[in-house]
Amino acid sequence: MIIYPAVDIRGGRAVRLHQGDFAREVVFYDSPAEAARNWIDQGAEWLHVVDLDGARSGTPTNRAAVAAIAELPAQLQLGGGLRRIEAVESAIAGGADRVVLGTAAVEDPALFQAACRQFPGQIAVGIDARDGVAATRGWARDAGTDAVDLARACERQGAAAIIYTDIDRDGMLGGINTDRLAQVCGAVEIPVIASGGVAALSDVTAASAAGAAGLIIGRALYDGRVDLRAALTKAAGAAEC
Repeated sequence: MIIYPAVDIRGGRAVRLHQGDFAREVVFYDSPAEAARNWIDQGAEWLHVVDLDGARSGTPTNRAAVAAIAELPAQLQLGGGLRRIEAVESAIAGGADRVVLGTAAVEDPALFQAACRQFPGQIAVGIDARDGVAATRGWARDAGTDAVDLARACERQGAAAIIYTDIDRDGMLGGINTDRLAQVCGAVEIPVIASGGVAALSDVTAASAAGAAGLIIGRALYDGRVDLRAALTKAAGAAEC
Protein backbone atom coordinates (compact mmCIF):
# COMPACT_ATOMS: atom_id res chain seq x y z
CA MET A 1 0.00 0.00 0.00
CA ILE A 2 1.23 3.49 -0.86
CA ILE A 3 1.28 6.34 1.66
CA TYR A 4 0.62 9.79 0.20
CA PRO A 5 1.55 12.71 2.47
CA ALA A 6 -0.86 15.55 1.73
CA VAL A 7 0.22 19.06 0.84
CA ASP A 8 -2.80 21.35 0.62
CA ILE A 9 -2.04 24.80 -0.76
CA ARG A 10 -3.99 27.98 -0.11
CA GLY A 11 -2.67 31.45 -0.73
CA GLY A 12 0.74 30.01 -1.52
CA ARG A 13 1.10 28.31 1.86
CA ALA A 14 0.73 24.73 3.10
CA VAL A 15 -2.41 24.50 5.22
CA ARG A 16 -4.93 22.05 6.62
CA LEU A 17 -8.68 22.62 6.80
CA HIS A 18 -11.28 21.12 9.11
CA GLN A 19 -13.88 19.27 7.00
CA GLY A 20 -13.02 21.45 4.03
CA ASP A 21 -14.04 24.64 5.85
CA PHE A 22 -11.95 27.53 4.54
CA ALA A 23 -12.76 29.50 7.69
CA ARG A 24 -11.06 26.83 9.80
CA GLU A 25 -7.58 26.90 8.34
CA VAL A 26 -4.30 26.11 10.07
CA VAL A 27 -1.06 27.17 8.35
CA PHE A 28 1.78 24.69 8.80
CA TYR A 29 4.37 25.91 6.29
CA ASP A 30 4.80 29.21 4.49
CA SER A 31 6.47 27.21 1.71
CA PRO A 32 4.55 24.16 0.39
CA ALA A 33 7.79 22.95 -1.21
CA GLU A 34 9.40 22.89 2.24
CA ALA A 35 6.57 20.70 3.50
CA ALA A 36 6.94 18.41 0.51
CA ARG A 37 10.70 18.20 0.96
CA ASN A 38 10.23 17.25 4.60
CA TRP A 39 8.03 14.28 3.66
CA ILE A 40 10.39 13.22 0.87
CA ASP A 41 13.34 13.32 3.27
CA GLN A 42 11.41 10.90 5.49
CA GLY A 43 10.92 8.44 2.65
CA ALA A 44 7.78 9.48 0.78
CA GLU A 45 7.80 8.43 -2.88
CA TRP A 46 4.42 10.00 -3.71
CA LEU A 47 2.86 13.32 -2.68
CA HIS A 48 -0.82 14.24 -2.82
CA VAL A 49 -1.00 17.96 -3.62
CA VAL A 50 -4.23 19.96 -3.73
CA ASP A 51 -4.63 23.54 -4.93
CA LEU A 52 -7.41 24.54 -2.54
CA ASP A 53 -7.91 27.93 -4.16
CA GLY A 54 -8.23 26.19 -7.50
CA ALA A 55 -10.75 23.71 -6.12
CA ARG A 56 -12.88 26.59 -4.93
CA SER A 57 -12.58 28.83 -7.98
CA GLY A 58 -12.42 26.20 -10.72
CA THR A 59 -9.09 27.44 -12.08
CA PRO A 60 -5.57 26.38 -10.99
CA THR A 61 -4.25 29.20 -8.83
CA ASN A 62 -1.12 28.19 -6.92
CA ARG A 63 0.91 27.39 -10.01
CA ALA A 64 4.27 28.58 -8.69
CA ALA A 65 3.96 26.53 -5.51
CA VAL A 66 2.95 23.43 -7.46
CA ALA A 67 5.80 23.93 -9.93
CA ALA A 68 8.31 24.07 -7.08
CA ILE A 69 7.00 20.77 -5.70
CA ALA A 70 7.10 19.17 -9.15
CA GLU A 71 10.85 19.78 -9.22
CA LEU A 72 11.37 17.57 -6.17
CA PRO A 73 12.29 13.85 -6.39
CA ALA A 74 8.87 12.32 -5.74
CA GLN A 75 5.88 11.40 -7.85
CA LEU A 76 3.15 14.00 -7.84
CA GLN A 77 -0.58 13.40 -7.59
CA LEU A 78 -2.27 16.76 -8.20
CA GLY A 79 -5.81 18.03 -7.86
CA GLY A 80 -7.73 21.26 -7.49
CA GLY A 81 -9.40 23.35 -10.18
CA LEU A 82 -8.74 21.01 -13.10
CA ARG A 83 -12.04 21.51 -14.93
CA ARG A 84 -10.79 22.13 -18.47
CA ILE A 85 -8.77 19.81 -20.68
CA GLU A 86 -6.18 22.57 -21.08
CA ALA A 87 -5.69 22.62 -17.32
CA VAL A 88 -5.18 18.85 -17.29
CA GLU A 89 -2.67 19.10 -20.13
CA SER A 90 -0.81 21.89 -18.35
CA ALA A 91 -0.69 19.95 -15.08
CA ILE A 92 0.81 16.87 -16.70
CA ALA A 93 3.21 18.90 -18.81
CA GLY A 94 4.25 20.65 -15.60
CA GLY A 95 5.28 17.43 -13.92
CA ALA A 96 2.18 15.83 -12.42
CA ASP A 97 2.36 12.04 -12.66
CA ARG A 98 -1.34 11.69 -11.93
CA VAL A 99 -4.07 14.31 -11.90
CA VAL A 100 -7.27 14.17 -9.90
CA LEU A 101 -10.57 15.28 -11.38
CA GLY A 102 -13.47 15.67 -9.00
CA THR A 103 -16.02 18.29 -9.98
CA ALA A 104 -15.30 17.71 -13.67
CA ALA A 105 -16.03 13.99 -13.36
CA VAL A 106 -19.50 14.76 -12.02
CA GLU A 107 -20.43 17.88 -13.98
CA ASP A 108 -18.63 17.26 -17.27
CA PRO A 109 -18.37 13.52 -18.01
CA ALA A 110 -17.31 14.25 -21.59
CA LEU A 111 -14.26 16.12 -20.32
CA PHE A 112 -13.45 13.32 -17.90
CA GLN A 113 -13.65 10.68 -20.61
CA ALA A 114 -11.55 12.80 -22.98
CA ALA A 115 -8.87 13.21 -20.31
CA CYS A 116 -8.85 9.47 -19.64
CA ARG A 117 -8.41 8.76 -23.35
CA GLN A 118 -5.68 11.36 -23.80
CA PHE A 119 -3.75 10.41 -20.66
CA PRO A 120 -4.40 6.72 -19.98
CA GLY A 121 -3.26 5.65 -16.55
CA GLN A 122 -2.80 9.21 -15.32
CA ILE A 123 -6.34 10.31 -14.49
CA ALA A 124 -7.85 9.62 -11.08
CA VAL A 125 -11.31 10.59 -9.94
CA GLY A 126 -11.61 12.35 -6.63
CA ILE A 127 -14.82 11.32 -4.91
CA ASP A 128 -15.44 13.51 -1.90
CA ALA A 129 -18.47 12.23 -0.03
CA ARG A 130 -20.65 13.27 2.85
CA ASP A 131 -22.91 10.50 4.17
CA GLY A 132 -22.13 8.49 1.04
CA VAL A 133 -23.18 11.27 -1.36
CA ALA A 134 -20.63 13.00 -3.59
CA ALA A 135 -19.90 16.70 -3.16
CA THR A 136 -18.30 19.03 -5.71
CA ARG A 137 -16.82 22.52 -6.07
CA GLY A 138 -14.48 22.33 -3.11
CA TRP A 139 -17.08 20.35 -1.12
CA ALA A 140 -19.49 23.29 -1.28
CA ARG A 141 -22.14 21.60 -3.43
CA ASP A 142 -24.03 18.35 -2.89
CA ALA A 143 -23.93 16.59 -6.25
CA GLY A 144 -26.81 14.29 -5.37
CA THR A 145 -24.86 11.31 -6.71
CA ASP A 146 -24.19 8.17 -4.72
CA ALA A 147 -20.44 7.77 -4.21
CA VAL A 148 -20.41 4.06 -5.05
CA ASP A 149 -22.41 4.61 -8.23
CA LEU A 150 -20.03 7.41 -9.23
CA ALA A 151 -17.02 5.16 -8.60
CA ARG A 152 -18.43 2.47 -10.88
CA ALA A 153 -19.27 5.00 -13.61
CA CYS A 154 -15.81 6.57 -13.54
CA GLU A 155 -14.14 3.17 -13.71
CA ARG A 156 -16.15 2.43 -16.86
CA GLN A 157 -15.09 5.78 -18.31
CA GLY A 158 -11.39 4.98 -17.88
CA ALA A 159 -10.30 6.25 -14.46
CA ALA A 160 -6.95 4.83 -13.37
CA ALA A 161 -7.70 5.20 -9.65
CA ILE A 162 -10.25 6.52 -7.20
CA ILE A 163 -9.42 8.84 -4.34
CA TYR A 164 -12.18 8.50 -1.79
CA THR A 165 -12.42 11.23 0.82
CA ASP A 166 -14.86 11.08 3.70
CA ILE A 167 -15.60 14.77 4.23
CA ASP A 168 -17.03 14.31 7.72
CA ARG A 169 -13.75 12.72 8.84
CA ASP A 170 -11.32 14.99 7.00
CA GLY A 171 -9.07 16.98 9.31
CA MET A 172 -10.91 15.71 12.39
CA LEU A 173 -8.40 13.04 13.49
CA GLY A 174 -11.23 10.65 14.32
CA GLY A 175 -10.10 7.63 12.33
CA ILE A 176 -11.10 6.56 8.85
CA ASN A 177 -14.60 5.43 7.89
CA THR A 178 -13.82 1.82 7.06
CA ASP A 179 -17.41 0.88 6.26
CA ARG A 180 -17.79 3.49 3.51
CA LEU A 181 -14.29 2.80 2.24
CA ALA A 182 -14.94 -0.93 1.98
CA GLN A 183 -18.11 -0.26 -0.01
CA VAL A 184 -16.18 1.72 -2.61
CA CYS A 185 -13.28 -0.74 -2.74
CA GLY A 186 -15.69 -3.61 -3.21
CA ALA A 187 -17.50 -1.89 -6.06
CA VAL A 188 -14.53 -1.41 -8.41
CA GLU A 189 -11.39 -3.17 -9.59
CA ILE A 190 -9.15 -0.12 -10.00
CA PRO A 191 -7.05 1.04 -7.01
CA VAL A 192 -8.84 3.03 -4.32
CA ILE A 193 -6.86 5.57 -2.30
CA ALA A 194 -8.43 6.50 1.02
CA SER A 195 -8.44 9.96 2.55
CA GLY A 196 -9.95 11.65 5.56
CA GLY A 197 -9.69 11.04 9.27
CA VAL A 198 -6.33 9.30 9.70
CA ALA A 199 -5.41 9.65 13.36
CA ALA A 200 -3.02 6.80 14.18
CA LEU A 201 -0.85 4.09 12.68
CA SER A 202 -3.73 1.68 13.17
CA ASP A 203 -5.56 3.51 10.38
CA VAL A 204 -2.94 2.24 7.92
CA THR A 205 -3.85 -1.33 8.82
CA ALA A 206 -7.57 -0.51 8.80
CA ALA A 207 -7.41 1.07 5.34
CA SER A 208 -5.58 -1.92 3.94
CA ALA A 209 -8.08 -4.32 5.52
CA ALA A 210 -10.92 -2.35 3.92
CA GLY A 211 -9.31 -2.86 0.52
CA ALA A 212 -7.45 0.40 -0.08
CA ALA A 213 -4.36 0.44 -2.28
CA GLY A 214 -3.22 3.76 -0.84
CA LEU A 215 -3.77 6.16 2.03
CA ILE A 216 -3.50 9.94 2.08
CA ILE A 217 -2.36 11.32 5.43
CA GLY A 218 -2.60 15.01 6.22
CA ARG A 219 -3.29 16.55 9.61
CA ALA A 220 -1.98 13.55 11.56
CA LEU A 221 1.46 13.97 9.97
CA TYR A 222 1.59 17.71 10.54
CA ASP A 223 0.47 17.35 14.16
CA GLY A 224 2.98 14.58 14.79
CA ARG A 225 0.33 12.01 15.68
CA VAL A 226 1.59 9.70 12.94
CA ASP A 227 5.27 9.19 12.17
CA LEU A 228 5.70 9.01 8.41
CA ARG A 229 8.58 6.54 8.51
CA ALA A 230 6.54 4.19 10.70
CA ALA A 231 3.52 4.56 8.40
CA LEU A 232 5.63 3.76 5.35
CA THR A 233 7.03 0.67 7.06
CA LYS A 234 3.58 -0.54 8.06
CA ALA A 235 2.19 0.15 4.58
CA ALA A 236 5.02 -1.79 2.95
CA GLY A 237 3.78 -4.90 4.70
CA ALA A 238 0.11 -4.30 3.98
CA ALA A 239 -1.71 -6.30 1.33
CA GLU A 240 -2.97 -4.29 -1.61
CA CYS A 241 -6.50 -4.85 -2.85
